[in-house]
Amino acid sequence: MSSHTSDVLVVGGGIIGLVTAWRAAQRGFATAVVDPEPGGGAAQVAAGMLAAVTELHYGEQTLLGLNLESARRYPDFVAELTELTGHGLGYRRSGTLAVALDADDRAHMRELHALQRQSGLASEWLSGRECRRLEPMLAPGVRGGLRVDGDHQIDPRRLAAALVAACERAGVTFHRDWAERLTVSAGRAGGALTRAGTRLAAGQVVLAAGSLSGRLAGVPPEVLPPVRPVKGQVLRLTVPRRYAPFLTRTVRAVVRGSHVYLVPRENGELVVGATSEELGWDTTVTAGGVYELLRDAHELVPGITELPLTETRAGLRPASPDNAPLLGPTGLDGLLLATGHYRNGVLLTPVTGDVLAHALATGQLPDEARPFTPRRFHTAALSEQPA
Repeated sequence: MSSHTSDVLVVGGGIIGLVTAWRAAQRGFATAVVDPEPGGGAAQVAAGMLAAVTELHYGEQTLLGLNLESARRYPDFVAELTELTGHGLGYRRSGTLAVALDADDRAHMRELHALQRQSGLASEWLSGRECRRLEPMLAPGVRGGLRVDGDHQIDPRRLAAALVAACERAGVTFHRDWAERLTVSAGRAGGALTRAGTRLAAGQVVLAAGSLSGRLAGVPPEVLPPVRPVKGQVLRLTVPRRYAPFLTRTVRAVVRGSHVYLVPRENGELVVGATSEELGWDTTVTAGGVYELLRDAHELVPGITELPLTETRAGLRPASPDNAPLLGPTGLDGLLLATGHYRNGVLLTPVTGDVLAHALATGQLPDEARPFTPRRFHTAALSEQPA
């Protein structure tokens, strides 16, 4: 059995694992990533909305603080990554328009606007006519909406490719295999065993395997992350040059209770998503999922049916019980988590890399990440036990 040793082993090579490995290597740690396909995972399906404001939900004000902090770091993060790798990331600051299609949607949007204002966020209420003036392809029935210039977008596929390149430049070692089991010795995480039988020893292990994070064998039950998969189906269309510009910014709406968004890329791609389905590990693209997305998108932007449909994909978001990530040290020495980002994985990429690098170097979480310690679930479970 062959073996390899590093200071830090990151289990999972999606964008969260990659940014963690890159930042760890920059801190001087000899770092390795174990993943059969680095740069794959949910980033290949995600739309890349950096939507701290329009994604605000009731009861998630604590998460809002982390989302806003990561959004604040994004411009410098993109500039650093682009300069280092030469990769364009498709980062666009064109803003977001969230619109209402009927009276119920309009009431919901007004409540969201009030919550945003109470939270100190910048958003502007527009009439239906003002929405259509910004985006002439919108349906005539749009009743109003919220203009949020601070919610931007990035291309997650290009981001993932750039992070792989940044890791390679920083000397990160890639083990292109599945991690089968966490190795634990004398009450401390000591690395992982791969499917091929390679033993990867490490001083510290970061479990960043997205929705698979709760399935790694060998992790003691009391620190196993409570992460579940939530399926999302996404479509990609191409805007022919004769239709450009089709949309100039991200457009989102709630249509009969279903959330739909359209994200126009600078390369002419239009991403339409996303379903939210509690179906375990199923990643089947279904006729029903595609139909619902196209139906809702057509109500929002009728001209979409003229566009070529170029791709259909389904992926799995890693959801935690409170929809917030699990970041940093666990109750097992040497094991840290970077998972459970749910709908905010792309948005939280910059801050996650910084937080995990700090935790690896100091053993502590920085202030902005303390509410997201993995220990919050273990503590809650203990407090619920009868006296």
